[in-house]
Parts: sequence; structure tokens; C-alpha cells
Amino acid sequence: MKTRLLPLLLLALGLALPCIAPAQERVESFGKGATELTLRSTTDIDIIEPVIARFAELNPDLSLRYEQWGSNNLYAGSRAACAGRAAPADALLSSGAHHMLALVNAACAHPYRSPATTALPAERRWRDELWGITEEPAVIIYNTEALSAEDVPRTRFALLDLMRKKPELLRSRIATYDIEDSGLGYLFAHADSLEATTFGAMLEGFSRIGAIATCCSLSIIDGVSEGRYYIAYNVLGSYAEARAAPNVGILLPEDYTLMMSRAYMIPKGAPHPEAAQRLLDFLLSPEAQGMLADLGLVAATDPSETSLLPSARRLIALSPPLLLALDRSTRERLFRLWDEAFSADAG
Repeated sequence: MKTRLLPLLLLALGLALPCIAPAQERVESFGKGATELTLRSTTDIDIIEPVIARFAELNPDLSLRYEQWGSNNLYAGSRAACAGRAAPADALLSSGAHHMLALVNAACAHPYRSPATTALPAERRWRDELWGITEEPAVIIYNTEALSAEDVPRTRFALLDLMRKKPELLRSRIATYDIEDSGLGYLFAHADSLEATTFGAMLEGFSRIGAIATCCSLSIIDGVSEGRYYIAYNVLGSYAEARAAPNVGILLPEDYTLMMSRAYMIPKGAPHPEAAQRLLDFLLSPEAQGMLADLGLVAATDPSETSLLPSARRLIALSPPLLLALDRSTRERLFRLWDEAFSADAG
């Protein structure tokens, strides 16, 4: 079992490990304007690039530095910037909505209000300091060549049944996020623990068949396509749509489907808050929302398109209950359950 207590304590205190400086994974530049806006984001640049390029085209006085980060490192670096220990970005866009709400709660955000922000539903905005830009489902994906049609699990109950009935078929062939490495994976797991009566049984089933907890959406999706995994649970649907090969099926669980909204924040002390406000209003504009929908970052809501009833949609709201996800005892409990299910000697 991995030792979690030191990183957990440091996170609770808003500190970074003393010898480890969080860093971006990739940097791209857009536009040639004299004012450089820095956007730090967890969104894969290869997916969102058309939207950012369009913003740069519409704002020739700006250039945009796009920094792609892992969600945990983005949070740690943003806490450091808020405390004056690092340079702040102009804007943040993160799939770790619980991280972003914690930053707002720590007085790290710059407020803003416009017709575009006030038009958002209440679940996608908080205190005029945090705004949900997208709506993306957590999905089940599967290898269509490895599973027969009758084995495809359309609900969590069906997945539990399949793990019980065919453990040898699925041994070491189910993957999901490692919640220590992935802030998004932790957010989905926390939401499941509050929502699902199946949560405990699911972890027990994962343990019994030796499921794999690993990093990164694209690695998991490729693993399903290549046959290393037959099923992946709680994968980000937008990435699955963008990345998946023809032999990867995508399911919105019919019992309920978690919906995540990437949260946008303008940090306190942002060098160019007006430029960040312009980017926010653009991202919420009909043009950008249409582009995001085409890229799979805004999910369809019509049941005829998704086969998902409106009552089965569970939007993870930008609201104070999300702070429970960062409560120390909550994290310790969830990490302990995860370690027990995915430890090397499980199954």
C-alpha cells in the first residue's frame, strides 16, 4: 500500500513538497498581440486547440500562452501563486472542480460578472468567481472485439454481474484512474461514493478481478483499443470520443451518469484580468459553445441522441459540498478504500 499521509497533509496545508516544483506538461502559443495572456489548463491542447486559436484570431491585440498541466500540479502551483510564492496565471481552466472551489474559498479568485456569466445555470457558477465552461460525462468504454454484445455493461449493476460471472475474462482487464495521480479521477470517485449504492460492491469487484488503477485518459483509452484492457470505468467521455478507435464502444451508464464541468477562474493578482474576462466571455459565447460541442466538450442533452434519460444525469455542481472532497478524513478514507481495492496483492 502506498503511503499517502505526507502528500495529504501538505495538500491540506496548501503546501508543495519542498524539493518538487510543479511544472506544466506542455506549452503552446497562439496569436502575436503585444499583451500575452497566460492560460493554465488541464485540457489536452490537441483537443481544445481550435477554440483557443479562434479566440486569438478574434483578439489580434492579444497573444495567448497555453500551459497544459496535470490537475494536482495545477492546484498546487495555483495555491503557491495565491500565497505569493509563484507567478500567477491570468486564467485557470481545470477538470478538478473541487480544487478550483477550494481556491475560491481561499480568497484566490478575482470576481467578474457579465451577461454571459449570469446566464449560466446555478450549478455552473459560484459567487461570480468560478464558472463551468463545459459539460462532459464520465463513461464506460469497452473493446468491442473482446466483449460480446450480451456482456456489454450498460449499468453499474450489469458491470458488477459481469465481474461476478466472468472473473477470468476480466482479470487485470478493467482499468480506471489512479485517484492519487488524477484529480479528475479522485473527483469522479468521490462523487460515486456519495451517489452510488453500488460503490462498495464496485471496489470489492475491482479487487477480486485485479483491476488496474492507472494514469491518464489517453493512456487508458489506448489501452482499451489495444486490448490490454477490455473495459475502462469512469473515463472522461469527451476524450473517449476524440481519441477512441473504431473498436472502442462508449456507454453513458443508464443508472446514472456523472457530468463534469471544467471550471474557469481568474486568479487574484492576474497580470491581465481584462484579457482573461474576454476569454471567459468568448468561451461562454454561442460560437465557442458550439465549437466545444463539436469537440465533445459539451455533451448532447437530447435523450434521442444519448439514450440517457434526463433523470440519470448527475452534474457535479460548483457548490460548497465539493469542498468535502478535500476534507482530510474524506480523502484518507477514500484513499484507504482505493489502496485496498487496487493494491498489488488484491484479487
